[in-house]
Amino acid sequence: MDVMIKNAKTLILAFSAGLMGAWAFHEFNPREEFPENTVTEMPRSVPYQVNNSVGTPLNAPISFVEASEKSTPSVVFIKNFSGTDQRRYSMFDYFFGTEPTQRVSTGSGVIISADGYIITNNHVIDRAETIEIVHQKRTYPAKLIGTDKNTDIAVLKIEAANLPAIQLGTSRTLKIGEWVIAVGNPFNLTSTVTAGIVSAKERQINILGGEFPLESFIQTDAPINPGNSGGALVNINGELVGINTAILSRTGSYTGYGFAVPVDIAMKIANDLIKYGEVQKAIPGLEVVEVTPELAEDMKLPSLDGVIVTHVVREGAAEKAGMQKNDVVTWIENIDITGKGSFEEVLSYYKPGDKVRIQFKRGNELKTATLTLQNLEGTTGVIKREFYASNLLGARLESVNTIEKDKFDINYGIKITGISRGYLRDLGLNNGFVITMINGEPATNPEEVGLYLEKFSGRLRLEGFTPSGQPFMQSYNVR
Repeated sequence: MDVMIKNAKTLILAFSAGLMGAWAFHEFNPREEFPENTVTEMPRSVPYQVNNSVGTPLNAPISFVEASEKSTPSVVFIKNFSGTDQRRYSMFDYFFGTEPTQRVSTGSGVIISADGYIITNNHVIDRAETIEIVHQKRTYPAKLIGTDKNTDIAVLKIEAANLPAIQLGTSRTLKIGEWVIAVGNPFNLTSTVTAGIVSAKERQINILGGEFPLESFIQTDAPINPGNSGGALVNINGELVGINTAILSRTGSYTGYGFAVPVDIAMKIANDLIKYGEVQKAIPGLEVVEVTPELAEDMKLPSLDGVIVTHVVREGAAEKAGMQKNDVVTWIENIDITGKGSFEEVLSYYKPGDKVRIQFKRGNELKTATLTLQNLEGTTGVIKREFYASNLLGARLESVNTIEKDKFDINYGIKITGISRGYLRDLGLNNGFVITMINGEPATNPEEVGLYLEKFSGRLRLEGFTPSGQPFMQSYNVR
């Protein structure tokens, strides 16, 4: 009993001490008032800043909502219908309802004008018999305006009005580490957006065809997959900075390396195709290579920047400006040249007839010259190259350009391109062959040569050059 009374006294004493402590805290400490329903809101979009003390982002973009909302309506889904499936079919397939189906490949494109011009990759629409554009659940037939294998760019046109043309940015000022998003239709998943950064610029990965492949890709780690080709690479403002073109992968799917054609190059090509039907390529009259450590040591160069001139085209812009083999180009129009990618990219901004200042080293001497850029015919005007396409010959015949005249040391000739099944392939000829003489007569006009070959029968003698530059002369009996 005494123990119970003692425990009760202890509890009462402890409770009283607690009440006294609470009263004292309330009386002698100021109260802090908190208004009800207070929420701290994060800003939607703020400039990217870095805390220099720890090297981490303070204000990295919280989302890419604004960029996505601006750019997604401008990206279209492209269907390429290119013949029938080549799998073997039998009578049983028809009996059970399995018939040959038309082959369809897909990709992406970007609306660049409200009246229906669309830019995409050449490989997206390659060999297409018909092309369809799907935009906001509507399907349009598309007309092919032109293509350029040198940059893997193509332009399509649909008949529509008031389309949401994408806002153009610039790739010239794009920085490594800058946020970008890729918009496209990977694996037929329309209007897909992925995010990453610019990993590198001026990348050359040796994937392009054409006579004068121009590779100066933007590299990004924004996930790009099959179907993204031709889609938009945009900055955080939703402005177009590149056309997604390729991935580097052992599996065929994204592994961290995506590549895009810079928008300044892509739009120059697109505008030329729309206005002239052909790219107005500006030729400096030079062939160059990268500065390797071995070449730098041999030539006693202090830096690996720049490009080394390996050939000067006769009567070309560089020769007329006094440039020579082994000159080292360091800048063009005050833009530093760090390698072949930057050299080709800078020149791609210009058209024939433009004058550009170029700085180069010759030994220990620094020189400056002004080049008047030429076209592929060696002049400075707008060109439309002559060609003749023939189903019977199975090829397209073109006049040789100024670069090829210099390469083969000729003044005229007809080059074979776009070869398929037909007369010329049966003769053993292929893409890149140059015909200079037919039965002892100069080959100067593509249409005249094409019509002559289509109608000729008897003993035929052709002279010219193989694609590698070896002379050839061959006689044939044709019917």
